Amino acid sequence: MKKVTLTLAALAIAAASYAQTWSIDKTHSRVGFGITHLGINEIQGDFKVFDSKITSSKADFSDAVIEFSADMNSINTDVEARDKHLKSADFFDADNNPKLIFKSTSFKKKKGKEYLVTGDLTMHGITKQVTFDATLVGTTVHPMSKKEMAGFRLKGKINRNDYKVATSMPAAMLGENVDLLADTEFSKD
Repeated sequence: MKKVTLTLAALAIAAASYAQTWSIDKTHSRVGFGITHLGINEIQGDFKVFDSKITSSKADFSDAVIEFSADMNSINTDVEARDKHLKSADFFDADNNPKLIFKSTSFKKKKGKEYLVTGDLTMHGITKQVTFDATLVGTTVHPMSKKEMAGFRLKGKINRNDYKVATSMPAAMLGENVDLLADTEFSKD
């Protein structure tokens, strides 16, 4: 039994030693959202302050763990009054819930460069399991920094009611589903 335990521990250490961390290149990434207004138009916005990293021991990222956070006070829709309202207690209550946080629990390859990413999304003080579609757009070596780079596109939907956001707004005024879209570049640490 002792030999089996030592062998399993050695395998775990070996696997961990091959794990690689990738950090988001914030300058070349965007994390955005869209929601329907009055059933006739989609209002879009993004987060100006965010951070993310990927840890993976496999070159195809099929065992990846993604960690992401966004500063709710950095929400931006290009309309200052609307941004201020979104940060208020009517919506995200950014003073009391300053971060949106996601940590994956599964990163499963569907086919080719397409994946399903499942994890825990915390927003407005509520954590729910969500699943997003991810595409590995490609990998390359940056010509200037000589670092390995990877590009991902993440798409999905969440229901604002699941997070008790804007509960006083009827669906006819503000859509219940929020589209999420992230185009990201990561550099290998």
